Amino acid sequence: MGALKTSVVPVTPFQQNCTLFWDADTKAGVVVDPGGDVDRITAAIAREGIDIEAIWLTHGHLDHAAGAPELCDALDRRPGHAPVPIIGPDRRDEPLLANLRAQGEMFGLRGLSNVAPDRWLSEGETLSVGEHMFEVLHCPGHTPGHVVFFCREQRFAQLGDVLFSGSVGRTDFPYGDHAALIAAIRTKLLPLGDDVEFICGHGPGSSIGAERRGNPFIR
Repeated sequence: MGALKTSVVPVTPFQQNCTLFWDADTKAGVVVDPGGDVDRITAAIAREGIDIEAIWLTHGHLDHAAGAPELCDALDRRPGHAPVPIIGPDRRDEPLLANLRAQGEMFGLRGLSNVAPDRWLSEGETLSVGEHMFEVLHCPGHTPGHVVFFCREQRFAQLGDVLFSGSVGRTDFPYGDHAALIAAIRTKLLPLGDDVEFICGHGPGSSIGAERRGNPFIR
């Protein structure tokens, strides 16, 4: 088994951290949260020589999910490759994904497509990148169906918009729930261990320990 490699591609006007994971030996990989700027994502994939096998979504906001159909189309045109599935998030974000076109129009972004994942995710499932296993944790609050991906062997996670360096995800939406967000951080993320490093949906990454000690929202 090769090393787990990662690369962040900031996309959309929201500078969302689309993330590539791949196995260094086999080049098998996934794309997490392709919110847009698909040409930049495909250029990064080609530069690293990654064989993308799936698209994973942490939640149903446009800056994380709206580029998934276009990216699927681009990847499915590769000769000899199976169709690339869109996996996640939890089904509780279905109303958001079914309304991405309208979400975009609110921000002046036209021509977006709604997203219908090939598979929904639930707490306790596992996904793989080559032989690297990722646990799925349901962490609601920012959206009802938000999930995060945790690789226990590598002590690494992709947290989407749940926990940031020095901050936490917004909950000032009609469906937001600040208490649920903080509860998910305290009961599911902090117990993973202070040594766990993470990539988040926006801005620089951090570690669970650094946020436990210094994040004003959870101290």
